[in-house]
Amino acid sequence: MELEQKLKTLQMYYAAALADSTLRYGSAGILDKVTEQKRDEQMKNGAALVERFDVKEPWQAFEKAQELYGCANWSREETDNGFVAVCTNCMLCAISKKTGQYSPCQIHCLSPIEAMAKAVAPDVDFVTEKTLWSGEKCIVRVEAKK
Repeated sequence: MELEQKLKTLQMYYAAALADSTLRYGSAGILDKVTEQKRDEQMKNGAALVERFDVKEPWQAFEKAQELYGCANWSREETDNGFVAVCTNCMLCAISKKTGQYSPCQIHCLSPIEAMAKAVAPDVDFVTEKTLWSGEKCIVRVEAKK
């Protein structure tokens, strides 16, 4: 098996493992609590994530997550004071929809991306307008606070 195919296979297994953990947390009734705890941890460790992923600008948090995990297809649209990140396809969300009733979006995707974006630009607003879990795309607005 060539290296690129091995990487795609590992990315798929990783997404499936995250979907499974989301299902188990949800079934146990602790998904909200674990999501909140993990977000707090990620926000505290945002600088370490930034260093590990070599993120220098907020938009790179989306780009680096996509590059490494191969899960979501983020694109960026510039705005007057920041950008809007849009995703129309996500392997993790698709797997989670097939296996259960619990959204993996915040715990496994948006919180770590937010932690990186805010670590490099603490004064931005990170607003999730929609997710693929409940709509046709994820829309996240990252802009300077007004």
